[in-house]
Formats: sequence, structure tokens, C-alpha cells
Amino acid sequence: MPIPPDTEFERQTESEWQHLRIEASELPYPWAPAYRSMIEAAYTEPALRSLYPFTSHWALRFSTTTRPDLTPTGPCLTADSNGMYGVGTGFLNPDLGLFTTPHEAVGLAVRHLSPGPPVTG
Repeated sequence: MPIPPDTEFERQTESEWQHLRIEASELPYPWAPAYRSMIEAAYTEPALRSLYPFTSHWALRFSTTTRPDLTPTGPCLTADSNGMYGVGTGFLNPDLGLFTTPHEAVGLAVRHLSPGPPVTG
């Protein structure tokens, strides 16, 4: 019996979140603790956890579709080794704000999400 598309999206999304969480816990870089905190804070937020997460250059982004055809939505989250967390409308550009905690950055990211449920596919 085929899996309904929304269930498949949810399964792939949760799998990708788990991959990111494991990867973040194993990174040896000086900025890894801040990055790990950002990933964990984003995962605890239901609005972000319902989106497919992906990274590029260690910046966390979100999609309403899974790979290979990503459909980015919402802002980009970044973490720096100096303990600052950025939120931006573009890639690696914290034009929406810099914060001292990952939860503040995640909160702003949620407020900048498009309304409505994610598109599955």
C-alpha cells in the first residue's frame, strides 16, 4: 500500500531533522556548540519542525518540499562562534537581526514564515 504524500513528506522531514541533529552533535569546529544549539532550538519549534530543513555553509534553511526539488521558505538562520545567532531574508545575511540566544533567533524566524501549512511533495 503506497504511503500518502503528506505522510511521506512528514517521514522525510523528520528523518532529515534527525540527520541534522546527529551531525550537529558530532562537529569538531569551534562554532559547533552554537550551531548545535541553533539546530536544537529550531527543532523544538513546531512551525519549523514541520518544514523540511536543509543547510548550506552551515546556515539552516527550510523548504516546503523535500529533495531534490527544494522550495525554500522563510528566513535563514546562522550561528557564529562568538555566540551570536543571525536571522536573514537571504543566504548568510542577518538583515532581520542578531541575537544572543538561539531561541530569540528561532522566534523571529517563526514570525517571518509565510502563513499556511507546508506544501507537501
